[in-house]
Amino acid sequence: MEQLESEVPPLPLRFRFRDLLLGDQSFQNDDRVQVEFYVNENTFKEQLKLFFIKNQRSSLRIRVFNFSLKLLTCLLYIIRVVTDNPGQGGSHSLIFWVDRKVPVWAIQVIVAIISFLETMLLMYLSYKGNIWEQTFQVSFLLEMINTVPFIITIFWPSIRNIFIPVFLNCWLAKCALENMINDVHRAIQRTNSAMFNQVLILICTLLCLVFTGTCGIQHLERAGKNLSLFNAFYFCIVTFSTVGFGDVTPRIWPSQLLVVIMICVALVVLPLQFEQLIYLWMERQKSGGNYSRHRAQTEKHVVLCVSALKIDLLMDFLNEFYAHPRLQDYYVVILCPSEMDLQVRRVLQIPLWSQRVIYLQGSVLKDQDLLRAKMDDAEACFILSSRNEVDRMAADHQTILRAWAVKDFAPNCPLYVQILKPENKFHVKFADHVVCEEEFKYAMLALNCVCPATSTLVTLLVHTSRGREGQQSPEHWQRMYGCCSGNEVYHIRLCDSKFFGEYNGKSFTYASFHAHKKYGVCLIGIKREENKSILLNPGPRHIMADTDTCYYINITKEENSAFIFKQEERKGCPAGGIFDGPSQLPVHSIIASMGTVAMDLQNTSPPDSSVGKLVPPSVNGAGSRRPSIAPVQELADSSSLLPCDLLADQSEDDSVFTDEKDQSSTEYVKGYPPNSPYIGSSPTLCHLLAEKAPFCCLRLDQGCRHNSFEDAKAYGFKNKLIIVSAETAGNGLYNFIVPLRAYYRPRKELNPIVLLLDNPLDSLLQCGIIYADNLVVVDKESTMSAEEDYMADAKTIVNVQTMFRLFPSLSIITELTHPSNMRFMQFRAKDCYSLALSKLEKKERDKGSNLAFMFRLPFAAGRVFSISMLDTLLYQSFVKDYMILIARLLLGLDTTPGSGYLCAMKVSEEDLWISTYGRLFQKLCSSSAEIPIGIYRTESHIFSSSESQVSVSVDDCEDTKDKGDEARSNDQSDHPLLRKKSMQWARRLSKRSGKWQGVSRDSSRDHAQRIAQQRLNLYRRSEREELSELVRNRMRHLGLPTSGYDEQNDHQNTLSYVLINPSPDTRLELNDIVYLIRSDPLAHVPDEPPAHSSSLKEMHESGLDTRGDTQL
Repeated sequence: MEQLESEVPPLPLRFRFRDLLLGDQSFQNDDRVQVEFYVNENTFKEQLKLFFIKNQRSSLRIRVFNFSLKLLTCLLYIIRVVTDNPGQGGSHSLIFWVDRKVPVWAIQVIVAIISFLETMLLMYLSYKGNIWEQTFQVSFLLEMINTVPFIITIFWPSIRNIFIPVFLNCWLAKCALENMINDVHRAIQRTNSAMFNQVLILICTLLCLVFTGTCGIQHLERAGKNLSLFNAFYFCIVTFSTVGFGDVTPRIWPSQLLVVIMICVALVVLPLQFEQLIYLWMERQKSGGNYSRHRAQTEKHVVLCVSALKIDLLMDFLNEFYAHPRLQDYYVVILCPSEMDLQVRRVLQIPLWSQRVIYLQGSVLKDQDLLRAKMDDAEACFILSSRNEVDRMAADHQTILRAWAVKDFAPNCPLYVQILKPENKFHVKFADHVVCEEEFKYAMLALNCVCPATSTLVTLLVHTSRGREGQQSPEHWQRMYGCCSGNEVYHIRLCDSKFFGEYNGKSFTYASFHAHKKYGVCLIGIKREENKSILLNPGPRHIMADTDTCYYINITKEENSAFIFKQEERKGCPAGGIFDGPSQLPVHSIIASMGTVAMDLQNTSPPDSSVGKLVPPSVNGAGSRRPSIAPVQELADSSSLLPCDLLADQSEDDSVFTDEKDQSSTEYVKGYPPNSPYIGSSPTLCHLLAEKAPFCCLRLDQGCRHNSFEDAKAYGFKNKLIIVSAETAGNGLYNFIVPLRAYYRPRKELNPIVLLLDNPLDSLLQCGIIYADNLVVVDKESTMSAEEDYMADAKTIVNVQTMFRLFPSLSIITELTHPSNMRFMQFRAKDCYSLALSKLEKKERDKGSNLAFMFRLPFAAGRVFSISMLDTLLYQSFVKDYMILIARLLLGLDTTPGSGYLCAMKVSEEDLWISTYGRLFQKLCSSSAEIPIGIYRTESHIFSSSESQVSVSVDDCEDTKDKGDEARSNDQSDHPLLRKKSMQWARRLSKRSGKWQGVSRDSSRDHAQRIAQQRLNLYRRSEREELSELVRNRMRHLGLPTSGYDEQNDHQNTLSYVLINPSPDTRLELNDIVYLIRSDPLAHVPDEPPAHSSSLKEMHESGLDTRGDTQL
């Protein structure tokens, strides 16, 4: 046998594998072993344990049956007590023997047998090796006391009427109810039930104490006063409530002892129960509890997800969200991982918000917390980033994970996501609406340089207001500015519109002009039914259709407007055209009351073309006149429209550059940027260099082998510089450069852009700040987080204030983290006008205004803004889903073929003959098809204390200061640094005033005021000279010429503000800047553009002409 085994060796492993592939499985039949898993669960004990204990549903049925048995025994005890008739008390034998009827006894015996068997079975199944531990459990002892005596009476009939304390089964019923509720929660996967369980335990404990005391006292008093069951219940209620009337009292010592025992038990058990209940209630207050499923299915709610909830963020969201009438019945559920701070808690306790805002502490990444917020039933979910984080990239990562978690849990819930960095935007592309903070920030900062106060314009458009701010102010600019701030963007279908319905089949320009002339609304864009893209000012070649959706700017939407026609029109009397003469300009009385606007219409028919031409005034008193304003054509006429010169002005721009700089015309081309800094950036046609500039040439302060320039003066720039002071050169700067280099901006108006990563005085001078038109200060990410929240802007504010004092003629555009800090911009101590504006802001805030900060002069002038102001853009998108797209089109972030762009033009002296905004609207629509949407107005203003005090209210004049304080308040400098020689001159001037003491008192007072004013002028001049000398010395030290340093201050005595969609009768003023939406030049490019005069060519130059030579 040993030889045979040696002669036939086993097959190698590879042959076995081959046989397996070929189907030969003979070797498997010999080696295969069948294994059975989970054998222990097949035993009889394990199957019983699975049925009685482990399985949730079957164990729940067992516990319900057990609970029913315990309640039945208590009910049988009450029946026995009611049917028992002990007779006269006095015998202690009545305590041990009772009169138990046979049916009651039989039922109790059956129930006792069932309970006993069930108890023994559960004891066997739950046995863990310690029999004594299970035997001495309170529940087991009570079961034995209430079941074993009944079983004994079967075999010993003489003791059938012995007293058995069956009423103690109420405690077993309490335990069965607790276990039953736990099984119910496990079966339905409900985990947040601690509060409910604790309340249930407390109620059951009270009921068991009262029931035990009632039955025990009633039974013991059988040997005494023989109390009824109701009297015993009455005594227990009076005793436990600490009232103690004394009309019912126990008479014998056993019942008195039982009362003492029950009171001691109640004093120990109930406080413990209440303590646990209060603890759970406090924890629930912190976490916020749940938003019930019933409420989620019957009510509408939105969920706000934030990392840390600040009071400013909360109030901005609530004020903007509930500003819309149709959202008044919505509930806001806030889901935040951090605990609610004291300020937020106080606000949410206000009745206005306590009934509509629910705070839940939890994480969006946990499905349990999303279930608490009922995210799957929410109407929308807003996910906001924490912009105050030091690491903004990490904040974006958290936002992305939250968006993914919500989309995974509730895929049908609309998502509104706020992201900080543009390179992270593509991660949340699936969201319904996304607002990238840096995209909007840099685009608004860029447009602020060419279209002043664009940030203010967009901020006012995306805030909900009714135009009532500042209407009680005696100053005209505040009333006008506050009224126009109520304009917003609305939409309506053309076939449903009273504003635009009559212009079906007419050109877009015709409809926009006549709607503004007749109703005071500004039509800015449309959307075709077959094309889902919104087009801003598609031009006169676009013909309006019934299915078009119209987007317009107005004080309120058309559905809330009432139309009031004049009596002469009702009588059929012909009314003159609105623009026939100055005396017939329309008076648009706009009454905003409960969301309704009433408009007075003087003429509802289009003006005749014969009377539509206006006759301008004569020039220099001569008989020669300028051409009148042509009427706006109903349909596009190629002969009356200017061709698109923005692509055909190659020769003009090239000749300019050739003459001025002697450069070849092929150096500049129009094309798309070859490299995109991040995924999701919109391609924009721009002015590009024909050849890529070397990287070494990008350093302005260092020469290279291509050039030796080391400062801005050496480059010889023809246009003013735009300096951007930022912490890092991030990807967001792409959105700053592209709007300033867009193809529709003439080349001769392109401003050089200088990126300044550090802003000490030497760096500012080297980068050419004295040759700059605008300085843009971007909020530093490293300063956004501070120990005190509002101190995050401290460094930025102080640095800007320094630059404002050193370079007063420079236009500084600043971004702040907190809007409330804008009051410190260009700060002047003892400035009573700023103090008056502060009082006005407080009054508007007390009235509930969402735009209380709008009257701050830096914000009104567009020199400061906070990106948090644009949070309302995301909130408004819930009601107006088109607002983000319109804002992106206005700012140049998106370019849609056929859609226009935002630009500006300046009103010069030669344009004042147009007289009114309505006539300007007609002039622009008829000549260049441009749609004006607002005016940026600058007025001269003397900031005196008396004027500032009147600007708020007459009552504020009571604290008017004396003449000396008033004179000091006119000083623009806070605490001038006086030189010694200046002080000596001031003393000499003050001593000379004593020589005129013989003159009359009035003349001496006038002379003293004149001397004081001379002294203040000397102080001011001395400080200005010191600052100028400091700058000149640094420039000489750096080897820079000092000839360009400007000492004049252009912003000291002026104020600027924005008027959105003013009425047609608004008078034009010199240096007004008009915001225009110009049609897309690429939409209709002619093959051979006709020749036209140079004056008309100037109409098509976009942007603000720095020389102010734009002609109409």
